[in-house]
Amino acid sequence: MDHSRPPRPAAAPIDAGARPKRIVLLRHGESVGNIDPEIYERVPDHALDLTERGRAQCADAGKRLRELFGPEHVTAFVSPYRRTRETFRLLGLDPAHTRVKEEPRLREQDWGNIQDLTDMTRQKAARDAYGHFYYRFAHGESGADVYDRVSGFLETMHRDFVRHAVRYGPDRNILLVTHGLTMRLFCMRWFHWSVEEFECLSNPGNAETRILLRGPDGRYSLDRPFDRWK
Repeated sequence: MDHSRPPRPAAAPIDAGARPKRIVLLRHGESVGNIDPEIYERVPDHALDLTERGRAQCADAGKRLRELFGPEHVTAFVSPYRRTRETFRLLGLDPAHTRVKEEPRLREQDWGNIQDLTDMTRQKAARDAYGHFYYRFAHGESGADVYDRVSGFLETMHRDFVRHAVRYGPDRNILLVTHGLTMRLFCMRWFHWSVEEFECLSNPGNAETRILLRGPDGRYSLDRPFDRWK
């Protein structure tokens, strides 16, 4: 190690005034994969459509979010999966007050190509025994892999905070349209939860939100906890 080189300066902290009012995490509406596991043997995970019930869930979520945001600006980061893009579209947010970016790092945990249902059932049982954070699907990702890419996305999001703080002011919102596991891992990373804490938490329901609310000191708190395994 070269001790003659000066240490790298620490990253500058984000000023409290540059932080948005809310960071809203939204899970996609119900998809055909949520009701028919056999479809994963025929259709790629990223290409699954919403069900009629899922579309109705998204419309209801849109009403709630439009009331929540009002005339405030929204920057939306959306997973590139079909069901998340469709979820965002059905929210009906005002395009005059909304910026939207496709964000691949917010995608679902990769299970690996077209799936064999018998094999996936076996692997899910193995994951339950091994741990959802560490278990890696044979041709896909572990929860830890998703955690790492969410960590990389946070750097992008923080830069977005600073870049647009003056233009849009403090009463602005970040919306992440993503997946249940990714929502939990985002909060784990943000709040520095332990692996053991993560393992106790359940995914939110389809089209449900969790909201990080900015306090007077610029720190965020979660509007409501995730359900826990019983």
